[in-house]
Amino acid sequence: MRTPSRLLALTCLLLPLAAVADTASLLAGIDADRARTQRVARSIWEWAEVGYQEERSSGLLQDELRAEGFRVEAGVAGIPTAFVAEWGSGGAVIALLAEFDALPGITQSDAPERAELIGKPAGHACGHNLFGAGSLGAAIAIRHWLQESGTEGRIRLYGTPAEEGGSGKVYMVREGLFDDVDIAIHWHPSDSNTAEARTSLANRSAKFRFRGISAHAAGAPDRARSALDGVEAMNMMANMMREHVPQQSRIHYVITKGGNAPNVVPDFAEVFYYVRHPSAVGVQAIWERLEDAARGAALGTGTQVEWEVIHGNNPLLINETLARMMDAKFREVGGIEYDEAEQAYAERLYQSFDSPRRALGSEREIEDYEKSLGYGSTDVGDVSFAVPTVGLRTATWVPGTPGHSWQAVAASGTSLGVKGAQLAAKVMALAAVELYRDPQLREQARAEFLAARGPDYRYTSLLGDRPPPLDYRN
Repeated sequence: MRTPSRLLALTCLLLPLAAVADTASLLAGIDADRARTQRVARSIWEWAEVGYQEERSSGLLQDELRAEGFRVEAGVAGIPTAFVAEWGSGGAVIALLAEFDALPGITQSDAPERAELIGKPAGHACGHNLFGAGSLGAAIAIRHWLQESGTEGRIRLYGTPAEEGGSGKVYMVREGLFDDVDIAIHWHPSDSNTAEARTSLANRSAKFRFRGISAHAAGAPDRARSALDGVEAMNMMANMMREHVPQQSRIHYVITKGGNAPNVVPDFAEVFYYVRHPSAVGVQAIWERLEDAARGAALGTGTQVEWEVIHGNNPLLINETLARMMDAKFREVGGIEYDEAEQAYAERLYQSFDSPRRALGSEREIEDYEKSLGYGSTDVGDVSFAVPTVGLRTATWVPGTPGHSWQAVAASGTSLGVKGAQLAAKVMALAAVELYRDPQLREQARAEFLAARGPDYRYTSLLGDRPPPLDYRN
């Protein structure tokens, strides 16, 4: 007969083995669900719906979640395509974020050479079709693990529209939809594999609308006041301002309306601006100067100007406690292996790059962990100031692919992209299991989060109190 001490020792040996078997089953379930990931990712890729217009994409994700027993609340935060889906009861609440909006003005088939699709005005050049599908796969796998392991806890998936310039998550944060979440997990398509603690730039955008007086450009130019002159004068001043802003700032714009005919002085013109800086305070300081440039341009050209803030994002608040845990889970799973056909595809697409930053083959590797500043912006930043947040990126694209490129659209519609989404689902699922099992880890992450925000922190949205701009892509 065994002594109690021997029984205890045997139990301690068996528990880790059970945990390994437990997570092995979890990962096997994600592999078995590949067909669903591929079907959902391809459907959203084909539809390529832009911000706040993602009816089919959002509906598909909701349908898949309902079929798996999730409770789904649609149309949250005043956004028809936003939703929250939850499974489980009691315990810790782990949230996954799912994006699904496309980018306007870029289109491409899934071929490894430039091949625009006529009549298709948008494309998934940021891979959000994969983002949504990968997070869906992770949520379903975690839901089954919770049930089969008997673990108390809730898995919640947030369907977050209009990340590209619409700040969908900001409205969800503003509505308090993350207030009871313990940890939020996100991921993003990329050309590399990393869980580094990378922050982002805060940003704000607005459409500046100039109004003048129209007249015949040759017959009565003296009677006209050109709204386009107002836009061009503002752009000239903004371009001169670039030399006199902090080094890590970014200012960019596109003229969205400039007139219809050269011989008609336009009485309306519009320019769409973005301003970025590592801090929200920095964005606000530059923004005040940009508004002054708009006023000056209107005064100098005899026009009138008004502007509408479209979106605004806080920077990502990194959490190294969570980031190091995520990095460890990433290394348990490993990188991506191409099959023969995928390797041939990758080699053909790689030839389109002038100066790729990464070598073909690096998709198999996990990049070294580090703390860094990223120059993109994301509305995940506002989530990260509401709840401890951690993310990762996987090589859904051929190494060397820049985001918002035709090459990213192409790969996002292929099995390369699906492999990256499946990899993300596995790493996020392993991280969630760790978080459910380890309350001390959650407490450490929460302590770091509160310290990073500071004792006097009060949430401020960079887009103010405006309602969601549901027509900003019209």
